[in-house]
Order: sequence, then structure tokens, then C-alpha cells
Amino acid sequence: MLRLFRTNYLSAMIQQEPVDRPAAEPPALPVALYEQVASRISSLVHRGTLRPGQKVPSVRSCSRQQNVSISTVTQAYRLLEDRGIIEARPQSGYYVRPQRWLLPAEPSISRPSVHPVKVAVTDLVLQVVKAGRNPNLVKLGATLPHPELFPNRELIRAASAAGRRAPEASNSYDIPAGNLALRGQIARRAMEAGCTLAPDDIITTCGATEALNLCLRAVAKPGDIIGIESPTYFGILQIIESLGMRVCEIPTFPREGVCLDELEDRLQCCDIKACVFVLNYNNPLGSCLPDEKKRRLVKLLSERRVPLIEDDIYGNLNFGPTRPKVAKAYDEDGWVMLCDSFTKTLSPGYRVGWVAPGRFREKVEFLKCVNTSFTPPLPQMAIAEFLNNGGYDHHLRKIRRLYSNQVQMMGEAVSRYFPPGTKSTRPSGGVCLWVELPKGVDTLKLYHKAMAAGISTAPGALFSAKSKFSNFLRLNCGNPWCESIENALRTLGQLAAQQL
Repeated sequence: MLRLFRTNYLSAMIQQEPVDRPAAEPPALPVALYEQVASRISSLVHRGTLRPGQKVPSVRSCSRQQNVSISTVTQAYRLLEDRGIIEARPQSGYYVRPQRWLLPAEPSISRPSVHPVKVAVTDLVLQVVKAGRNPNLVKLGATLPHPELFPNRELIRAASAAGRRAPEASNSYDIPAGNLALRGQIARRAMEAGCTLAPDDIITTCGATEALNLCLRAVAKPGDIIGIESPTYFGILQIIESLGMRVCEIPTFPREGVCLDELEDRLQCCDIKACVFVLNYNNPLGSCLPDEKKRRLVKLLSERRVPLIEDDIYGNLNFGPTRPKVAKAYDEDGWVMLCDSFTKTLSPGYRVGWVAPGRFREKVEFLKCVNTSFTPPLPQMAIAEFLNNGGYDHHLRKIRRLYSNQVQMMGEAVSRYFPPGTKSTRPSGGVCLWVELPKGVDTLKLYHKAMAAGISTAPGALFSAKSKFSNFLRLNCGNPWCESIENALRTLGQLAAQQL
């Protein structure tokens, strides 16, 4: 009943709202019909009848209300989009675009300890991961894109088609290297990232987590020192901790990634056996190492025979027109082990990742054989079918636009609602935002307060080996912007301000 009242009320307001016309004489030239519709909607927004984040009438509803054609309303809504007044959300409709705010200042380069340390990631990681699956919480913690953003129906159709063509292959043992058709598709797509790979260079895995795990086991042993960015994704820290290895944290810029001068110093004073870096849109910073620095990085490590385990799971989520290259593109001697996954772009549930281990291929394939034997065939076949049909590129274009918009709106909301002095990163890709709150704020305490208010967050202590970044937090930008997210950020800012 309330929804019906609101619809009828908006309908009446749109119909009654006078079109803005200049009062000057002689009378203005006739205004196009779609411009009249756009003017009515715009006036409702400026007068506060339609507030930021609220849904505007659907194209079909507005067509009936205004007694105009659907194409006229579509033109009007496109004009309003161009003017930044409304925005389209996939499978949801049109909404009033939030007011543009200046973004906060950016954090400075991190300053971790020079000395290697053991990893001590607490049980809080599991709490954050579980909270990301809780439908009763506003999910600002775990970087899980909303399920509606994945092409679920298309993948199901692809799996059905692949299963019908090869029913035995879809439900039988596979070789450790994985499905040949999928490896061929991956090799072809790798050219966009500057890589020249053959299908036999690639081993499929159960997500990027297994790929990273296999690579670390292939090049290091318990007690060895692994170079990592600071901050870095807590999943990488968990893997290193589980293998009994230590870390040497490298200072990292919020925009341009790991500091190569600091890395060179660490290589001289620490016996680093391998490095694990997320060079394209680091999680949580969103930083991206420029391509010319990737070349220098590869040269720096290969001259010292130090393997680089490159996690490129966010590399396809660029906001700009060009996908950044991977460090593997500059690898001439096989010291770069490139890991990737379809988890963040296509399907988290299929658990399909891959690795191009370079000179360590035989060792990684052996470890894959004794670890999980092979990656389940049907998900691989479905993804290979989807890639072959060209659906992946269309899907990537859609989610890149969406994530770019959501990161922008999240940054503006931080500026609007968080305490003065708050800083945040300005990623050029990926799905997360790294926020530095004033020194008096403890984001671990904030986490517990927010959970009690129905909001999940990821406190900064999770992203370092020794619980640094106590006044930082990571925000997930993978959910379509809506009123509940804006309200959650407002509440989060209020809770943070209470600690000052």
C-alpha cells in the first residue's frame, strides 16, 4: 500500500510540475518533448521531491504517466544521465545520482618495519569472511561483488551446452594441467595483458588461492622470507602463515604500488626467497604499478634469481580504456609466476583459477597433482564456452563502468560522512577503497560497533603481518549503490566520530 501511494504521489507530482521556461520575450522556441519530460524530473530532484539514492519511475511507468512514448522517456533519461542527475543500475532501474563531493586527501606511503617477521593473522579474518556471506548485514567488508553482477544464467547455459556435448568429460578425472580448451582461451586473452603464452604454459587451479599456495610451496620452504606489499591482502598473509614462512613488508605507494627503491634495499639486507605482489589494483590500496616500473621490477628480481609470484586477479577491472600489462609480459627467463582467477570477474562459485609458473612449471604441476589432483572439469568447460562465445568482453565492459561509478560514490560518501581528517585512496581499478581515519579511531573497535549496527567492515589490522594500520579500514565497492549502503556509511562515520 505504501509503495502504491508513493508511485501515485510521484506520478501526480511529475504531471503537475511546471516545465521550467525562460520568462524573456519573445517566447522561446518550442522545447522537444523529451526535454520537457527531463525538465519535470530534474525539477523534482532540485526541489527535493526525489532525493539522492531514490528510484525514479521506470521508463514504462513514466511513459504512462506522461502519455508519451517509451522512446521519448528513454531519450529524456539519457539526457538526465548525461547531466549527472540520474544513473542507471543494472537490473534495477534509474536512481537519483548522489551529489558530487570533493574526494578526501590520499594516504601517504606505508612505513613497515625493515626486519622480517612471522605472520600472525587472527581469527578475525574468518569473522570478516563469514560476515560477507550474511544476508542480514550491509556488506562493506569482504570484497564480494553482488551476485546479480555475474552472468549467472549465461554460465548455466554454457555449462549445459558443454555438458551435453561431452557428458563423460564433464564428470570424469582430468589431467592436473586442466581443460585444454580453457587453457587455450586463457592464452589468447593473455595477449591483452602483454603476455605470450601457450596452453601448455598454463595450469588451471581451484581459484587464485590454490595458485598462490602452489607457487609458494614450489619456491620456498618453512622459515623462508617472502617479500610482500604493505598493506597486502589478508588471504596472502594467511597462506604464508599456514606454510610457516616469514614476511618482509615493502613500503607501498597508494597509487603507484610497491616502492622499488625500498625493495632493492630489502633485497640487500634480507634473504628474500620470493615476492608475492598484486601489481594491478592491489587489495586493499587499489594501487597500480606503472608498466615501466614493472619492467624494472622483473629485471631487479631476475638478476637476483628471486621468483616473483604475481597475483593479477583484479587486472581486468580497469576503469580506464586500457588494461595494464602484467609483469609477466617482461619476463624473459621464467622467474615470474603469473596467477589469476575468474572469481572476481565472472563466477566466485566455480572456483576456476590458473597459473603460468614459468621455469617452475613441473614443480607446480606435481604439487597440483598431490594437492587437489585436478580442477573440476565442468566449471572449466562452462567458462571456456562462455569465453569462446564472446560474452566475457561484454560482461567486463559492464562491470568496469559499474565499479568505477561505485568507487567514486563511495569516496564521496566517505568525504561526506566520515570525521574531518579522513583520507582515502583513489583507485583506477578494482573493487575496494582504503580509508585512513584520524589517529584516535581504532577500526577494530569500530568493527565490533558496526557489526552490532548490522554493518560488516574490514579493519586495517588484517592487512599486515603484525596488526598495523589500526586506524585504517577497507571498504567493499562491489555492491550496486543504494540507500542502505549510503545509510551504512553515514552510521559508520558517526560511530568513528564517537571515538574522537
